[in-house]
Amino acid sequence: MGLLDRITLRPPPAPPPEAIDRNARGEFEITWPGGRVAILPAFTLRDLCPCAACIEEGTGKKILDPATIPLDIRADRIDPVGSYAIQIRWSDGHDTGLYTWELLRAASGF
Repeated sequence: MGLLDRITLRPPPAPPPEAIDRNARGEFEITWPGGRVAILPAFTLRDLCPCAACIEEGTGKKILDPATIPLDIRADRIDPVGSYAIQIRWSDGHDTGLYTWELLRAASGF
């Protein structure tokens, strides 16, 4: 058995979006390779936060109560994280979630 037989190869990561913009309503407009565009409400992305304060690390169970998210939630700042994610500073002060391309693609329904 050779070295390559013992290595588990991970699937390639999801390609990054071509653009992430916010429209006048505060929704995220995500343009994916090939021109597909997804429009995601800020509330939806805040509710999908994958950080340890929102998702129990050991079980993956969601612990964020959507009722605690302000209905007028908005992104105050969006920063790139390496070549695999964005970090969003929300108007409720929350800013620890990393939104990977895989998470955003799944939220986009693609």
